Parts: sequence; structure tokens; C-alpha cells
Amino acid sequence: MDKIQLGEFIKSIAGEAEIRDGKQYLEVTVPPSVLYKLARKLRENEETQFDFLFCLTGVDWGADLGVIYHMRSTIYNHTVVLKSRISDRENPVLDSVTDIWQTAEFHEREVYDLLGIKFNNHPDLRRLFLDNSWGFPLRKDYVDDINIVTK
Repeated sequence: MDKIQLGEFIKSIAGEAEIRDGKQYLEVTVPPSVLYKLARKLRENEETQFDFLFCLTGVDWGADLGVIYHMRSTIYNHTVVLKSRISDRENPVLDSVTDIWQTAEFHEREVYDLLGIKFNNHPDLRRLFLDNSWGFPLRKDYVDDINIVTK
């Protein structure tokens, strides 16, 4: 399956997906409500088999928070970057993909710890590095007067 066919497959599952041919990989942006369904289909479909989640990271885009997933099919040797943006900075929530890719467990905990994005159905969502007295230091609006970190 080439990038065009992969993009068409993704559109058949998530019609609202924005697809862009990035410098290295196909980049797909979907709303949070579609993310889990698309991730599961990409993993389980015989023609795609994205069996390897090699990077999951959180991002503060200013107005929105988001998560970016880099996944690869080791069988077909294709890669996709899946992105989702959350406009609710007060209660950012996405569905966990830990039941799809086990490696997501610690990545999601790190995103929760540093950006405050919660993951529904995560098996052990708790802070990974910091205690609860901290805010979320990778947010652009984070302020820490003790260590002189300002926005």
C-alpha cells in the first residue's frame, strides 16, 4: 500500500481526517472522538497492520494541546504520523491506546505528567516523574516562581 492508498483507506474510516504528505511520512490529523477507532483499525486491518508504536508525544500548540503518534508496520514497512488536537485546556482528555500498543502505557503517563492530558481507560494513569505539587511544566502557560520559569 503506497501513501495515496493509505490515505484513501484512512479517509474510508475517518472521513473528517486531514491528510498531508509530510517530509518523511504521511501525516493524519483527526479529532479526539475518532482517534481510538482509527488507531485500532490501522493496527488490526490485514492491509495496514501498524504493529509498532515507536513514538508518542504530547504537544502544546498554544490554543490547543495534542498528542502525536508515530507508528510503523513492520510487515509492510510503512509509517504514519497520527495527530489529535484538544481545544479544552482545562480538561484535556483522549482515549488511551495502551490496549492497542502496550508501549503506550509509559508514553501516556509521561504526557499526563508533563502536559496534564488525561487518557481514558489507561491502566495506571499517575504521575511518572513529578509529584502532585507540580503543575504541568511543558505547557506554554506554565509559571514556576521558585525556579524562575515564566511564560
